[in-house]
Amino acid sequence: MSLLNRPGAVAAAGPDTGVAAHYGNPVTEQRALERGIGVVDLSHLGVVTVTGPDRLTWLNTLSSQVIDLTPGAGTELLLLDPNGRIQHAAAVTDDGQTAWLITETEHTQALADFLDSMRFMLRVEVAVRGDAAVLGTTTDGPDLSSLAETPLAHDGSALTWSDPWPATAPGSTRYGPAEEEHPGNQWHPRLHLVGRDQVEQIVAAAEGAGARLAGAWAWEALRVAAWRPRLAREVDERTIPHELDWLRTAVHLDKGCYRGQETIARVFNLGRPPRRLVMLHLDGSEHVLPEVGDAVSLGERAVGRVTSVVRHHELGPVALAVIKRSVDPTAELIAGSIAAAQEVVVGPEGQGTGRPEQAPATGLRRRTL
Repeated sequence: MSLLNRPGAVAAAGPDTGVAAHYGNPVTEQRALERGIGVVDLSHLGVVTVTGPDRLTWLNTLSSQVIDLTPGAGTELLLLDPNGRIQHAAAVTDDGQTAWLITETEHTQALADFLDSMRFMLRVEVAVRGDAAVLGTTTDGPDLSSLAETPLAHDGSALTWSDPWPATAPGSTRYGPAEEEHPGNQWHPRLHLVGRDQVEQIVAAAEGAGARLAGAWAWEALRVAAWRPRLAREVDERTIPHELDWLRTAVHLDKGCYRGQETIARVFNLGRPPRRLVMLHLDGSEHVLPEVGDAVSLGERAVGRVTSVVRHHELGPVALAVIKRSVDPTAELIAGSIAAAQEVVVGPEGQGTGRPEQAPATGLRRRTL
């Protein structure tokens, strides 16, 4: 029986189509996740594998992040266009023979096609893995991969990716608060790769040990509260990583050349990305929420768009939005038709930590990459 056929299951929409939004009590499900006993069906996410002896060095040449993984380790990567705009994002882990990339459903085939087009003469093979599914927990939650009768990894080990957010990775920078002050420090999700035909058996085994099934709404509520950007929500055709504070986990400023690196370096050195991510605390008195994609306005002027909207069990109705960097962080905004107060995610000054000192002769800031 599909998990969508569970009693009380309500199907999700948008980028989470294919799994349950909730199973009858979204607030209780959020709290279960926070307590470390929640299990979320994320089997709608896509999985791409790269095999072959050149896989890690090859991915490293394409990616914004250093891909130098020992078996069982993980990181995340961005693939950029020549102008530094985000095209793909993926969680990546390696089992010693295969690199496993987890991405959004609608980007799965495009990611595989892009990687395949870049193989040239290297010893790598790219495949979309329709037999693989993703389940979500927190770091202190059950180890779901170990419950699989037939693990996907070649050596039978568990395939689990731990989200590095919001730690600033070596060689990177941040455009928001330090890790110890960041709300994402309270949210440490893990993604477990399991056989698609084993999802129901694994979830049932976890429930038998005390876990509680939670839906995509609960997962999204905690993600938004952690200011964690998502490819299917916060990214549009113009997005560069600086705007979302995504350099902190996904970009290494001192690695070798990759597509889009010039924009990454220029915006970091000069500062002032054109837009910034912000959390909006929404007026809940009317019991309605803005829609994803709604305009964010300052008076009569549109200054951005809503990217994610949730009801958090403690924060109430909140949203993430991408707005013009120059908007006064104290200004009251309107999200759709709802009054909204800002909480700064990416600083309006638009400067990352470790930014080089100004060169007096030119006014430019330089960092050798």
